[in-house]
Amino acid sequence: MLLEMLQSLPQVLIDGLALGAVYAVVALGYTMVYGILQLINFAHGEIFMTGAFIGTAFFILLMGMGWVSSVPQIVVLIVVLVVTACLTGLLGMGIERVAYRPLRNAPRLIPLITAIGISFILQDVIRFIAELSSGNYIVTGPSLFTNQLTINFSSISSIFNDASFKTSFLIVLVTAVILMISLDYFINRTKWGTAMRAVALDRETASLMSINVNKTISITFFIGSALGGATGVLFAVQYGTIDPFIGFILGMKAFIAAVLGGIGNIRGAMLGGILLGLLEMFASANLSLLTGGVFGAEYKDVFAFSILILVLIFKPEGLLGKPTAEKV
Repeated sequence: MLLEMLQSLPQVLIDGLALGAVYAVVALGYTMVYGILQLINFAHGEIFMTGAFIGTAFFILLMGMGWVSSVPQIVVLIVVLVVTACLTGLLGMGIERVAYRPLRNAPRLIPLITAIGISFILQDVIRFIAELSSGNYIVTGPSLFTNQLTINFSSISSIFNDASFKTSFLIVLVTAVILMISLDYFINRTKWGTAMRAVALDRETASLMSINVNKTISITFFIGSALGGATGVLFAVQYGTIDPFIGFILGMKAFIAAVLGGIGNIRGAMLGGILLGLLEMFASANLSLLTGGVFGAEYKDVFAFSILILVLIFKPEGLLGKPTAEKV
């Protein structure tokens, strides 16, 4: 059993890193909003999904132009990422302004229900538009970065099998790392990042120190939603097929990643996403082996939510979070 798990380990690591990078960037949106508003923005998964559809639509539009074929694919990807990030960022700002700001001082349950309602609205709007334009809400994007690469781990040790991946894996991983490092720098080293941390620490005191709280919160939603939309594009490039419901389960897992790392903690969300991706791929590859065939790879989602329950029981503040005392 141990030998079989070791043989598949290189492929598990590669697939887990790709999935974990997606979880990590989406989890950043959850943790940023929670850190400032103490709100779980369950519509964030649908913003990710919207970004995947917007990015795919732009890819199809650009690929239909003859002159684009002479442009390097990486340049096309960068353009699509920037445009999609801006559009989903504006979408996030609009949602905050219309749906969340009027309820800012309401009991926490009311904005939470509103967030769930927004997620259903986005699902149905995207499904309607997709069916109207293509006749089917399941969309297949253009093939990009499909070159297959193989790493010969067997030449290093006979224990391991070789691992293969598409070029898109490197694109997704590198882009996600750049986004995470950039956000970490922005939060910790810039004026607006300082304002966000001040508002997260004490909103009333921050407003007394001439910080525009509403603007800071709007920028937080813009950045979180832009990251989510850009990650949707990366997801579409890596996995090819998308539908209006991909945001629900992936958004829930990104939320688990945020809780695992310590919700409200930027670096914790990054760590939680990578760990969850690796653990989920490990479960997908080895769950049948570990349980003697009782549970198969389709139970990997149960594995992810079991992690959430265990974290909430034994370390509710997360891996990098800090226990907080309730104010009275």
